[in-house]
Amino acid sequence: MTDTAGISRNRHNSHKGGLATLKGLLPFLAPYKREFLFAGIALLVAAGATLAIPYAFRQMIDLGFGGTGSQNIHHVDLTFLALFGVACVLAISTAARFYTVSWLGERVTADIRNAVYKHVVTQSPQFFETTQSGEVLSRLTADTTLIQALVGTSISMALRNILLFTGGLVMLFVTSVRLSSIIVVLLAAVVLPIVLFGRRVRKLSRDSQDRIADASAMAGEILNAIPTVQAFTQEAAESGRFGTSVENAFRTAMQRIRARALLTVVAILLVFGAIVFVLWLGAHAVIEGTMTGGEMGQFILYAVIVAGAIGALAEVLGEAQRAAGATERLMELMSVRSPIQSPTQPLPLPPRIGNGAALALQEVVFHYPSRLQTASISHVSLSVAPGETIAVVGPSGAGKTTLFQLLLRFYDPQQGSITLDGVDIRRLDLHVLRGAIGIVPQDTVIFSADAMENIRYGRTDATDGEVIAAARMAAAHEFIEKLPQGYRSFLGERGVRLSGGQRQRIAIARAMLKNPPLLLLDEATSALDAESERLVQGALEAAMVGRTTLIIAHRLATVQRAHRIIVMDNGRIVETGTHVSLIALGGIYANLAALQFHTTR
Repeated sequence: MTDTAGISRNRHNSHKGGLATLKGLLPFLAPYKREFLFAGIALLVAAGATLAIPYAFRQMIDLGFGGTGSQNIHHVDLTFLALFGVACVLAISTAARFYTVSWLGERVTADIRNAVYKHVVTQSPQFFETTQSGEVLSRLTADTTLIQALVGTSISMALRNILLFTGGLVMLFVTSVRLSSIIVVLLAAVVLPIVLFGRRVRKLSRDSQDRIADASAMAGEILNAIPTVQAFTQEAAESGRFGTSVENAFRTAMQRIRARALLTVVAILLVFGAIVFVLWLGAHAVIEGTMTGGEMGQFILYAVIVAGAIGALAEVLGEAQRAAGATERLMELMSVRSPIQSPTQPLPLPPRIGNGAALALQEVVFHYPSRLQTASISHVSLSVAPGETIAVVGPSGAGKTTLFQLLLRFYDPQQGSITLDGVDIRRLDLHVLRGAIGIVPQDTVIFSADAMENIRYGRTDATDGEVIAAARMAAAHEFIEKLPQGYRSFLGERGVRLSGGQRQRIAIARAMLKNPPLLLLDEATSALDAESERLVQGALEAAMVGRTTLIIAHRLATVQRAHRIIVMDNGRIVETGTHVSLIALGGIYANLAALQFHTTR
């Protein structure tokens, strides 16, 4: 199993595999055997038509120009008629090949993008601790575009030129064994430098894609933090950082381009130099009478076809090397396996009796993968009865939000167990587990959609009426109605058109619409003003009825209504009780309460 840090490490490893990496595309190509067969037939017909042209010229020279009279004119007429017929076949077959391989390029690229995206969205948060979203987007766009060029153009061009090279070489031997043998020996000497340069191009292609990914990741991060960048007047600094990253990508790309240019120069000079030398020998053979003019013309045309095929193959090899680098990066992404998986034989949740869900934690110990030396949750045990409301308080970094992440199984604890209605959550299907939990996170997420669809995200099959009812419960209906298009108003990327309190009420409405047996509220009223908090607090109290609720909160108005309060510090539960009993205890909770009283008086 490849761990989620694999991408970051692999980018710094030596690049291995070469064109063999392209085997990773086979599962995406396999469903389209019929289309590949059709393209292959069109390719064979087009190549055959191309190879027939030099023979027609030989016939025209030897039979048509060899004398005078009506018979010679007849030969010329037939030859040109045959050439036109060959041109028609070549045109139709080439068009059919182009259409089919272009369709394949678009179809396979779409399949790869869908597969990669589907794979990425199933990764646990641990994956995104080590991988920037901008890098993933670069692989979904730039890398798949290279693969599209490979499948839609380069493979077809490679096969076409291989056929032309093979057929042309055979016809060269048919025309003149001696001259063809000399060409083969010379061409064999050409292959080695092409292969050596090809390896360097592949490595530089991979490096170039990595630098582009770095620039994309940086741009994505900064664009998502534009208000902060501008508030601290860091526009010039961030533009400079991005410019440096782009220049790094440019320099690496230029190294790749220089290597490819050198590869092209070497291939063309060596190949055509060898062919010109052989044609010089052939010209002497015609003068000496050992070869006819038609045979010489045929040999020249086949030599041009062979030379052109080799030159085109050198060009295609460069494209294939770039695509191999892109494929390697995408296959790295696809090989990452989330440590959080549904079990192969999940257990069902028992039929729920009564209000809410029963929750239990037993000696839970958890370290974040990126901070293994420090326990974020240390030997926590807690039992929550169905319908009970538990407030979780404590200083920042005490482990409160981490506790919620464990309940949602974004991570698994290294020790201990967590059960929902008596079933270990690791034995539940992830969709069943998370379907039973509603959460209002501290960092509210608003999607680039309208208000109706943002709330409906909580339950995609909900009717408009149910969405509006949830918005009313979350005290969101009134401000939504005042938006330009009401519930159909676009809220902007990340909800930029809303205030912090409005975004939070949208998130609360989303959780209410889901109507889960277990509700997690992570500072659900932290961004609300006093009036909105009063409205939402009443709505939350109504939503808590009939369900189990865990609330992370600092405001006493929320905490005092809980059945129990647990106080966390340094990943441990250090105090448990009611508001009155904990105040009397004079511990951490009493200090937090005293600070809040002081600040709110």
